Amino acid sequence: MLDTFVVPAAAPLEGPAVPTPEISVQVSEDTYGRVAVGPLERGFAQTIGNPLRRILLSSTPGTAVTWVKIGDVVHEYMAIPGVKEEVMEILLNIKGIRIRSATGRDGKMRLEVRGGGPICAGDIMTSSDFEIVNPEQHLATLDDEEVELAIEFNVRQGTGYQTAQPGEDGLNLPAGALPVDAIFSPVRKVNFKVERTRVGQITDFERLLLEVWTDGAIRPIEAVQQAAEKLVQNFLLFSKLNRAAEHGIDRAPLVVSPEIYQTPIEKLELSPRTLNCLKRAQINRVGEVLEMSEDDLLRIRNFGEKSLVELQEKLAEHGITSTKQESDSESASVGLITADDLTELMGGGDEDDSAALPVGMTFEDDSPIDSDDEPEGDGLDDEELD
Repeated sequence: MLDTFVVPAAAPLEGPAVPTPEISVQVSEDTYGRVAVGPLERGFAQTIGNPLRRILLSSTPGTAVTWVKIGDVVHEYMAIPGVKEEVMEILLNIKGIRIRSATGRDGKMRLEVRGGGPICAGDIMTSSDFEIVNPEQHLATLDDEEVELAIEFNVRQGTGYQTAQPGEDGLNLPAGALPVDAIFSPVRKVNFKVERTRVGQITDFERLLLEVWTDGAIRPIEAVQQAAEKLVQNFLLFSKLNRAAEHGIDRAPLVVSPEIYQTPIEKLELSPRTLNCLKRAQINRVGEVLEMSEDDLLRIRNFGEKSLVELQEKLAEHGITSTKQESDSESASVGLITADDLTELMGGGDEDDSAALPVGMTFEDDSPIDSDDEPEGDGLDDEELD
């Protein structure tokens, strides 16, 4: 009879660890910026770059002139005595004025000039709420030293592009007002490129290069950050589907930054028992903890009063306060954190006097994208607003 023996089971093969992507600012100017993100898993560079590009072009807020009142002019086909340009040409020149808003509020600007010579956007009188980004923008030319020109500008906040055709806003125009095509978006052009990159011996990773051009009303890096925050806010809704179905309770918005919401609970340094209880309940982020009431947490299997006290103490150590107010008809969850606590929680570094950047973003020097290379986008031509 043959001897028998048991062959021990082989250890499961572990796949390569997915590296943590990093973002770096390669170029940061007033009207042009380029950032690089990587290494990313295959397919994610396109997935991230395409929505960012569309949000930047369509949803970046800006400031523009929507209508003007020019003296006694009642329509755009009139000619102004002593002014070289026709009213229609003046309106087209006004369309090119780029404005930076300091307060995000609507308002008025005024132009009052007398005498011959060219008139530029820098001659417009503005309040402290607005700043003309391109003061050299030509508006009109006066042919006579005795000619006076007075223009009132209505300035609004908005996104995208608004035509001068009478519509919902045009119905409320004051008497004598001439509508102007409004280019609210400060982003002029966006391009992204996907490059292959390697991590060690593995070459199946990608790097995303994102280029942004603006009109100077907003810095490109700031525009990218705003677009990313909008995407995060919308995608967070989908992360709550399971809990919304389980509890069926309408909760108040969580007052925490996206960085805090996405912080892994491992950062809290909980005991293994408490951490495992939360993990088994599919709770992996600090924001998910803050959304739950004490009763919700205590319903987790093997999560008792001691675990609850430990969790609250760890949150307090990191400066996060979770307050739960419940009644028969409503419940709310609020988490607050200071900037210093955010830095400590996210593993922040030393302070310096350099320009502030989003968490995890660094500056690096790199060569520009080769203009001869065909950018890999979403199949659409580069979009640019005139």
